[in-house]
Amino acid sequence: MNNKTALIITDMVNKMDFDGGDDLLRHSLSMVDNLISLKKKVKEKGVPVIYVNDNFGLWQDNASELIKECKKGRGEPVVDAVMPEEDDYFIIKPKHSGFYGTQLDILLKHLKVENLILTGVAGDICVLFTANDAYMREYNLWVPKDCVASEKIDDNDNALQIIERSLFANTRESTNTSIEEAFLS
Repeated sequence: MNNKTALIITDMVNKMDFDGGDDLLRHSLSMVDNLISLKKKVKEKGVPVIYVNDNFGLWQDNASELIKECKKGRGEPVVDAVMPEEDDYFIIKPKHSGFYGTQLDILLKHLKVENLILTGVAGDICVLFTANDAYMREYNLWVPKDCVASEKIDDNDNALQIIERSLFANTRESTNTSIEEAFLS
């Protein structure tokens, strides 16, 4: 099971220097410990970690330059907390979905992944769109609600309801769900 699973961390490397960024930062900080704990738990089981991140208009920069730039914004505490490790993958995306215009699907096929754990921000936009595209590609989904944040709590909750109801994803919290339990039918 675990060798067919990957953890996707969406847009956590983020300056959060936009309207609503203060709210997103506050909600991200409230879930970042759960995300760090989940990342540690999956890595101990050999599950690959893939950061899928907005390019923030930095079309010619690489991951390290993007991280350096995002650390200059108000999102620095989140970026510092969730820094990619040497063995993590990092994919830069141009739009909302982690699949649109990226090599994510090719990487997942190469890794023989069938199960995705989707986390990150914003739950009501990029996580939702990535979940939708993953569902259409027939991946099994776990979107732990304690590892997803949006600017507004209601919008995040609504997105999670759509993800659970329409995309048939498990949205149980990471703190009391094992990887194996997450993907049981």
